[in-house]
Amino acid sequence: MPRAFVALVVTVVAVVLVTNFKTTTSRLAMAPPPAPASSRPSSRAPSTAKGKSSKAAVRSRTLTGAPVQQPYGTVQVAVTMKGSRITNVRPLAIPLDSGRSQEINTQAAPLLRSEVLRAQSANIDVVSGATYTSDAYAQSLQSALDRA
Repeated sequence: MPRAFVALVVTVVAVVLVTNFKTTTSRLAMAPPPAPASSRPSSRAPSTAKGKSSKAAVRSRTLTGAPVQQPYGTVQVAVTMKGSRITNVRPLAIPLDSGRSQEINTQAAPLLRSEVLRAQSANIDVVSGATYTSDAYAQSLQSALDRA
C-alpha cells in the first residue's frame, strides 16, 4: 500500500477523532438534557411492597477523570455510569500531534474503551504498542471512578 494513501487514511481518521473530541467536550460543558417523561420523578408517594420502599430510578452520570501527563502528551477520559455500572468511557484528550501518536492512539482508544466496558473498572489490559497511553487512560479513569 503506498505511503501516501496510508498517510491520507491516518489523517482522515485523526480529523474525525479530533472533531468528535471537540464535539464531546463542548457537549460536556452544556447542561444535561431534560429527563424523558417516563423517568421524571412523580409527585406521588412511592409504592411499597411488604413494608419496603421502591428504589428510585438510577440516573446516568458522567464523571471527568484527571488529566494524566505521559511522555507523548496528555490523556484524559470521561466515564458515564449508571449506578455502579460503567456504561461508556471516552477520551477527552489523547495525544494525536505526531503521525506515530495518531497511528497508535486511533487504534488504542477503541480497544481501551472495550477493555473498560468489559472489566467494569480501571483494572484493564494494556494495549500492545500503546503502553504509555494505556497506563495514563487507566489512571485518568481511576481518578473519575474515585470521584464516584
